[in-house]
Amino acid sequence: MDGKVWLTLGVIIAVGLAIAAAVLLVRVFAARRLLLDAGIPLRDKALFWVAVAYTVSPVDLIPDPVYLDDIGVLLVALRALQSAAGAVRPTKEPGATV
Repeated sequence: MDGKVWLTLGVIIAVGLAIAAAVLLVRVFAARRLLLDAGIPLRDKALFWVAVAYTVSPVDLIPDPVYLDDIGVLLVALRALQSAAGAVRPTKEPGATV
């Protein structure tokens, strides 16, 4: 493989990682609103902040240049926070009055 193929492959991987990072950033900002809700258990809030701290810390379970374990830990924390919010605040039925 020549340099042009490697460059193209690198650009594709970089764009994919940038898209994944953008999606995670949007989800983190959405989770911030959930953290302000008083009905969410402290355990789930703490799990989220521990995941954020792990993501930005230089210590890794799996040393890699792609941050797969960081993304995985953050996604698990976001899912736990979302399910806790769903349990506290059930979805409203269409046509229901508040």
